[in-house]
Amino acid sequence: MDGEGGHVVNALGTFAEPGVLILASLADGPKHGYALIKDIEGFAGTRLGPGTLYAALSRLERRGLVEALPAQERRHPYRLTAAGAEAARSYLQHARQVTATGLARLEGYAW
Repeated sequence: MDGEGGHVVNALGTFAEPGVLILASLADGPKHGYALIKDIEGFAGTRLGPGTLYAALSRLERRGLVEALPAQERRHPYRLTAAGAEAARSYLQHARQVTATGLARLEGYAW
């Protein structure tokens, strides 16, 4: 992220946990680890390390939110399940409400 806004986001840290970022990435189709890392970096400006990525994928898989597909050569793709899509939708709708409220309140904030 460039400019002043990027510095603010960096100062506050990451807003979404890795699981939400992974679910959002898989919403447009199956991906293997490296493709997930690059996609998330592109839309969220956050780079997940392999340890963080695979730990989150393991948690999501145990909860039935993603599933591993058969390996393709050395790559192990994952896809979103119906439960994962619903969990992502619910989280993001809530985040949208929080965002709208926060931005509206900041409009009237006296600097």
